[in-house]
Amino acid sequence: MSSTNPKTYDSCPPRKVAFLGLGVMGYPMAGHLALAGHQVTVYNRTAAKSIAWCAEYAGATAPQHATTPREAAQGADIIFCCVGNDDDLRGVTLGKDGAFAGMKPGAVFVDHTTASAEVARELYAAATTLKLQFVDAPVSGGQAGAQNGLLTVMCGGDATAFEAVKPAGMAFSRAFTLMGASGAGQLTKMVNQICIAGLVQGLSEALAFGQKAGLDMNQVLDVIGKGAAQSWQLDNRGKTMVADKFDFGFAVDWMRKDLGLVLDEAKNNGARLPVTALVDQFYADVQAMGGQRWDTSSLIKRLK
Repeated sequence: MSSTNPKTYDSCPPRKVAFLGLGVMGYPMAGHLALAGHQVTVYNRTAAKSIAWCAEYAGATAPQHATTPREAAQGADIIFCCVGNDDDLRGVTLGKDGAFAGMKPGAVFVDHTTASAEVARELYAAATTLKLQFVDAPVSGGQAGAQNGLLTVMCGGDATAFEAVKPAGMAFSRAFTLMGASGAGQLTKMVNQICIAGLVQGLSEALAFGQKAGLDMNQVLDVIGKGAAQSWQLDNRGKTMVADKFDFGFAVDWMRKDLGLVLDEAKNNGARLPVTALVDQFYADVQAMGGQRWDTSSLIKRLK
């Protein structure tokens, strides 16, 4: 990305930041922070990944890698994080080697993991007790959005903490928005995933129906994409679904994790999600077909 990066960065005072978790999302997100001029220290559970990241961005602002989250957080104004789930998040924040133990008073921890609203509130409370700040900030836009620096970020937490981190966060974002108090970011991401689940299932049924009817489905997509059926999923996944291509994008395993969070939260707040629950089981069928790492648009495979 560093040699062909198309992103232009708004003027922002350079900050000393850390980034924990260099997966398919975190690696390019941290890269955008370095290219925007911030001093970045990275931590990854597999050290080879953080060493490779530092080598790739060595021409930016002398990036460094740390051996623990605590070490990465020391002296940083903002600690960004993107890991796998609630337990991974607790693992990099709490305990003697966790980031909270190394953060200076007033520093802000920004969590981009898609996690539960419960863990967001838990860590917000823990941070507040330590005179630290915590913002839950899950993202939408997928791997391509991270690589291009065009993620949509949904934040929960205090306005002062949000305003402190937004200028730096815009290095990898096209929208960085405060949705409410702690947990509101995660709840907004759940709304996002509910929408996607229903949209992809509807698109799958429509395409499978059109193919059975003998239509030229690429032409159909071109036509209906100019009308009320248009959506991001149709524009970006319709033709690859027709072509039976799914070896890219947001993995089914990740979607099932996210929908599990959604359904757990619905039990707590009383929301009725019959379609979401059904689509979650359809994704379980795709997993059973060997599609754990296929893109979420692979729902159509069940119908062929």
